[in-house]
Amino acid sequence: MTDQPNSNPAQSGAVGTDRLGPRPLERPVVDQQQAAVFGRPHGVEGAFDKLYTPVPNGNGQKLSLAPPTPESLAEAFSRPAGAEGVRLQRPLEASGENGAAEDPLWTDASDPWRDPAAGAVLAGPAVVPEDDEAEKPKLPGGARLSLPEVLFGRRVQPKALALLGVVALLIGAVGGLVGWWVADTGSSLTGSATISEAEAAKERPPGSLADIAHRVAPAVVSLEVVKPGADSGEQGSGVVIDPQGYILTNEHVVSTAVGDKATKITAVFNDGTRTEAKVVGADQKTDLAVVKVNVTNPVVMQVGKSSDLQVGDAVIAVGSPLALQNSITSGIVSALDRPVTAGGDNGAAPVTYSAIQTDAAINHGNSGGALVDSTGALVGINSAIRSSSSDGGSIGIGFAIPSDYAMKIAKALIKDGKVKHADIGINAASTVAGSSTMGAQVRNVAPNGPAASAGIKEGDVITKVGDHVVRDSAELTVAVRSHDPGQVIPVQLARDGALLVVDVTLGSD
Repeated sequence: MTDQPNSNPAQSGAVGTDRLGPRPLERPVVDQQQAAVFGRPHGVEGAFDKLYTPVPNGNGQKLSLAPPTPESLAEAFSRPAGAEGVRLQRPLEASGENGAAEDPLWTDASDPWRDPAAGAVLAGPAVVPEDDEAEKPKLPGGARLSLPEVLFGRRVQPKALALLGVVALLIGAVGGLVGWWVADTGSSLTGSATISEAEAAKERPPGSLADIAHRVAPAVVSLEVVKPGADSGEQGSGVVIDPQGYILTNEHVVSTAVGDKATKITAVFNDGTRTEAKVVGADQKTDLAVVKVNVTNPVVMQVGKSSDLQVGDAVIAVGSPLALQNSITSGIVSALDRPVTAGGDNGAAPVTYSAIQTDAAINHGNSGGALVDSTGALVGINSAIRSSSSDGGSIGIGFAIPSDYAMKIAKALIKDGKVKHADIGINAASTVAGSSTMGAQVRNVAPNGPAASAGIKEGDVITKVGDHVVRDSAELTVAVRSHDPGQVIPVQLARDGALLVVDVTLGSD
């Protein structure tokens, strides 16, 4: 059949929305052979359930081939009252000449329960919108042109493409020239340069030099000693050893203030705080002194054990060398128990002590500063240097008083203001080179002194005091002062080629 448009507005979709009209009824040609096989018997019209057969007795009553319909289904699906003559299927006679369908039973397009055979809705549900006018659906856009279609589909003129290419080349050329001109002119005018900068992270793990310096520097102060009326004075370093403000330093740093009470001592802390310091006590024989400042909650140096040191251990010297405050240098322990004799300037007696030797750079101004180990604990008080130059600069040989001995002296100075040292009651000199016995040769024996009472005579060579081997006079002094007054110690000596051991009860100076 040939489809013809439906002229009915309700079916053509002219009422408010775009709708397709119902498809026309199509009646295909029936094959006569199939109709003879599957068609109704001759003379039978209607459904097959209407067939009946006479009962065997011939009384003419109908015999139903199906069970009676349940009452509930009959009530739900039966025709309504008064609609017995209405057919739900459109009769064939209702079709037009070209197969056009008859008018639908429902002509209201807004009815959601429309004719099921009506056309499908293109957009939106078959529900009445709340607004008076429903939005019309957006129509899909046209297909976009691809590059092959543009170039080869003859949709764009070749002249337009050529012109577009020329414009693109001109823009690129102009941009390149402008960039070259800016780069060349900028370099010539400003003199700029390309510098590669590194932003590598600094490694400062716990225990590093930076970490130790950060922790110990606040506990080391700079000491300025100035006489009244003088424009300048002496400068050294000190270590805070007690929360009450006690500072341990060298005696030669504050010796001017010890002899002259009018001399002013100023302590300068790491943060720049300046405060006056007073001498608590000084000991010239050990080159140690204690001063005190009135400050609140100072940073105190942690004191370690110098007896735990070994040659080769890493150490750091902290102080104010050459008036350069808060300076640190690092090195190792070069030697232990090194007898050192220093000082003796301006008529003062030389100082002899057993020192820690280090190659950490120590210069003038480091005196009284801290020598700390790899944990940041105090193991020595920087005191002297050995130098081959006239200006006394560091050549990598510095000496520090061991912390074990320095703290012993400091406690005595804080308690009594002075220190008593053990004394053997003799004067001695080192044996000359080539002598058969190395040691300290006795020169003078004090009458009724400890040595005289023990039977030591002039000319004897002392080779050992207690556990300390004596090779020269400096080692004799160090060995004797390592003991306390009143202590009895064995002394080994050589006399006329024979070795003797005598017990000496040490006196006090």
